[in-house]
Amino acid sequence: MRPQGETGGPGGLHDLLKEFEGRPAAESGRGKDPVNAAMIRHWCEAMGDTNPAYSGADAIAPPTMLQAWTMGGLSGHTDRSSAYDELFALLDAAGYTSVVATDCEQEYLRPLRPGDEITFHAVIESVSPLKTTKLGSGHFVTTRMDVSAGGEPAGTHRFRILKYAPARPKARAEQATETAPTEAARATPEDTPRPRRPRPVVNRDNQGFWDGVREHRLLIQRCTGCRTLRFPWLPGCNACGSPDWDTVEAGGTGTVFSYVVMHHPPFPAFAPPYAVGLVELAEGVRIISNITGVPYDKVRIGMPVRLEFLRVDDDLELPVFRGSEG
Repeated sequence: MRPQGETGGPGGLHDLLKEFEGRPAAESGRGKDPVNAAMIRHWCEAMGDTNPAYSGADAIAPPTMLQAWTMGGLSGHTDRSSAYDELFALLDAAGYTSVVATDCEQEYLRPLRPGDEITFHAVIESVSPLKTTKLGSGHFVTTRMDVSAGGEPAGTHRFRILKYAPARPKARAEQATETAPTEAARATPEDTPRPRRPRPVVNRDNQGFWDGVREHRLLIQRCTGCRTLRFPWLPGCNACGSPDWDTVEAGGTGTVFSYVVMHHPPFPAFAPPYAVGLVELAEGVRIISNITGVPYDKVRIGMPVRLEFLRVDDDLELPVFRGSEG
């Protein structure tokens, strides 16, 4: 079912939306503050990034802070164009009243340094045809922002959001009618296959880690240039930039540095509530994994844990950490 105003032929809503492509989303924008050491420090502390390039007399800003210098803050933007507001008003009027950010892409052209004055120009780059997602049906809107420092191009930031009409849950009576089994079709628990747990993404950068898991070894990367340990696995050292590394095997002991208890939303193959912890290993690096062996409401920061390997199914084994209430 299409929201009000949505048609598939010429002259439909998407044709109107496409007329906004190429129109400015922000013109002659200026960063509310110059690039500054305090903001860089806050960012690095929040991200746990200790790269020495981001501190000291010749400090540069972390490249991924590119968007941070253009944000409007709680007081909002003063340089957003009317076209952007008109586009969103058109989507709202058609029933696409919800919004969620989906992804961003960045390109870096020069490092930013404390004192750099930031200017930017943004355009509405594209509006997708109607898409159906688990959240609901809607249109993806991509905005491209070109960022400059001192009049020189510094980078490009593409930001994509989904403006959508939330999927309507089925009425309870309808769900009950659809899901109630007949006597002939009633299955026993043994007959019902359990949903598969999601598979990890294995690529050339982390293949060695998963090879170690299969051997019941938790491997940590170690830079052969500066000897810094790092986890999760990365193609290069975040301390000195060296691409060369070897591995050390974790001893398997650690403590809960932080944790969350998952209650909602439910996911297939998972039975909430359950605890997911950020475990600080004895070697100093941190890993996210399930906390087992204790009730979810007994997990505490500082709780000692020990590495185990959980056989999920014939194709998947995962490192988990068993807690101890004592």
